[in-house]
Amino acid sequence: MKYITDIKAKTNKLNIRYLESLKKVARNNRSKPTQAEFIMWQHLRKNKFGCKFTRQKPINRFVLDFYCSKLLLCIEIDGESHLNRQNYDLERDKFLENCLGIKTIRFSNDEVLNDFLKVKEKLLPFIKGRCHKMK
Repeated sequence: MKYITDIKAKTNKLNIRYLESLKKVARNNRSKPTQAEFIMWQHLRKNKFGCKFTRQKPINRFVLDFYCSKLLLCIEIDGESHLNRQNYDLERDKFLENCLGIKTIRFSNDEVLNDFLKVKEKLLPFIKGRCHKMK
C-alpha cells in the first residue's frame, strides 16, 4: 500500500493530510449512504455520544466512515464488500493506529440494522474509554 509518509502526515496546523482525490469520493459517499451508515449517522450526529463525529472523512489515503478527531476514533460499518477484504481492512486498521494513533472499531451492517442497542452497548464504553485515555 502507498501511504503519505509519517513526516508529511500532518499539516502545520496538525491536521492529518489526505489525498486530494478523496474529496470527491467522500462527498459522493456522504450523498449516498448505505442504510446502515444512515442509521449510525442519526445516532452519532449532533454530539449524541458526547463528542463530535464527522462522516466519510478523508484521512491519508482512506475515507473513514465516521471519525472523531478528539478521540482519534474511527467507526467502520462493514457490508458485504468487506467479506473478501479482511486482510486489507486489518492492514488499514494497523496503519491508522500505529502511524496516526487512530483506533478503529467495526460493526457489520447486520448489527447496525438489526440490533442497534447492542451496537450502542459496545460503543459507549469504547468512547468513554477513549475519552479517559485522551485526557
